[in-house]
Amino acid sequence: MKNIKFLLVGILFGTVLTKTEAVSWFRIQEMFRFQSFHMYGIIGSAVVVGAISVWLIKRFNIKTIDKQEIIIPNKQFSKGQIIGGTIFGMGWALAGACPGPLYALLGAGYPVILVVILSALLGTWTYAWLNPKLPH
Repeated sequence: MKNIKFLLVGILFGTVLTKTEAVSWFRIQEMFRFQSFHMYGIIGSAVVVGAISVWLIKRFNIKTIDKQEIIIPNKQFSKGQIIGGTIFGMGWALAGACPGPLYALLGAGYPVILVVILSALLGTWTYAWLNPKLPH
């Protein structure tokens, strides 16, 4: 019962994704074919909100609900990010959905998305298994 807030936020997030058509395979196809600005606008808005949020956290030394310091480590570039991003983008284009709305699509009544969810879980498991062998 103590984690009900996470379920409620998840339901809200899924509703927003569905209402903005961010879960629409048609909108995603339009994006990858450069036929519409719709998804670029949604993603761009998320990037701007994220950037402002990180700036506010750093500027005002905002702490977590538990009064713990929020530490955002610097990231170093590696070619693995390019390879991983390419694989992610190919999967996104093939599935018509990124990982965020998968469960929203399932909840919206598209059971075929279970194939994508199981594939994403298998990919996550494979990455965890291979990670120690990958260059860092």
